[in-house]
Amino acid sequence: MTRTRRAAGFAAATSLMALAAAMPSLAQDAPPPPAQTAPAASAPAAPAAVVPLTEGVVATVNDDAISSYDLTQRMHLLILTTGVQPTNDNIPQIEREALRDLIDEHLEMQEVRHQEKEQKFTITADDKDVTEAINHMAESSKMTGPQLLATLSANGIAPATLREQLRAQISWQRWISGRYGGNRLKVSQTQVNAFYDQMQAEAAEPQFQISDIFLDATRAGGMDQAVAGAQQLLTQLQQGAPFAGVAKQFSSASSAAKGGDEGWVPRSALPAEVVAVLDQMTPGSLSRPVAAKGGVYIIQLRGKREGAGADMVSLKQAAISLSPSASSDEVAAAQTKLMALKRQITSCDDMDKAAAKFNGVVAADLGEASLKDLRPDFRDVAAKLKVNEVSDPIRTDVGLHLIAVCGRRLSGANIPSRDEIEQHLEDEQLSQLARRYLRDLRSSATIETR
Repeated sequence: MTRTRRAAGFAAATSLMALAAAMPSLAQDAPPPPAQTAPAASAPAAPAAVVPLTEGVVATVNDDAISSYDLTQRMHLLILTTGVQPTNDNIPQIEREALRDLIDEHLEMQEVRHQEKEQKFTITADDKDVTEAINHMAESSKMTGPQLLATLSANGIAPATLREQLRAQISWQRWISGRYGGNRLKVSQTQVNAFYDQMQAEAAEPQFQISDIFLDATRAGGMDQAVAGAQQLLTQLQQGAPFAGVAKQFSSASSAAKGGDEGWVPRSALPAEVVAVLDQMTPGSLSRPVAAKGGVYIIQLRGKREGAGADMVSLKQAAISLSPSASSDEVAAAQTKLMALKRQITSCDDMDKAAAKFNGVVAADLGEASLKDLRPDFRDVAAKLKVNEVSDPIRTDVGLHLIAVCGRRLSGANIPSRDEIEQHLEDEQLSQLARRYLRDLRSSATIETR
């Protein structure tokens, strides 16, 4: 798959997968798919725990109205997908999150329609696109699309509520990918190498496998409000709400789209306040709300491990056989030949082909070994070589050798390939550009709440 197509698919796929992951396992309770499309009904009844709002307009976004019905429906959907049980304490928080989502979606769709008019092409997702997204979500919960929609209806949620949410997500991410994706994203090999080196260094540290929820103090209205909100969420998690669903909706961390999953995180990459709590936790447990710079964390600890172990290197060599008693002239001639060969080698991949041009030179793959287990004359040189770098000739008791480091990793470290790192950096750029774009739209918009 080309880089352009990968980048174009990233944002929409991430958004839909995150929403699908947030859906609890409802297959066992799902009613059978209806035999035919049900006639349009009046507004579904609200769950008893959510007090219906007085019918009317609760917000306007550049003169587009958001009704109390829209807000109540979105609150119901949020409650179902996160598994949070509504209480008098957390209903205001749920309402704020639902309204913020609706405002953002109105801004996104307004911009999409503006760009359609300017660019003279269609961006908005059609009904087929939305139905495919629903079917994909349903598969993740071992349901069919009609079963998923029937489950929403059984919980007081009009299917149109989910359909319009998905339409906004797909349309917005389609526009973002078209505007910024593909060759417009610039990730240099210097960035890739720096990220790879950083991951290698971090892999040697003790690590925590965590998921997190981060409540931004500014967004919550202050640190006290963030702590109170985190405590409410923790109560819901302790009562069985799925961590991934709660993180997806309430967390301000970049991991929210993945249900809070941060993977293995080195000790040095975490705030000191979080590390102090993690040191006292056992895998499988939840932390109390942890106040740190900028906000409050709830941490789910899934595993701990010590830093990765040995420095592993993959080597190739090109050698000329020489006895220990070879004359200085023989050694000098072999050295001249190997230096000429070295100048023709640009990477490990072409060592064999280049060596075949020189009589008496044999190339061989030495495989992977721990650096500490190499013979001293090879170990000292290999320790200083970069990947695909070739040494000067090394004299041993069996000959003269060029060695090249073809790969380097730490044992026990799950470091992605350079292609995977490049894709990750592209995805991060695209996500950051989308957030900045939406922030600018929000700043320039006229938004009124009532």
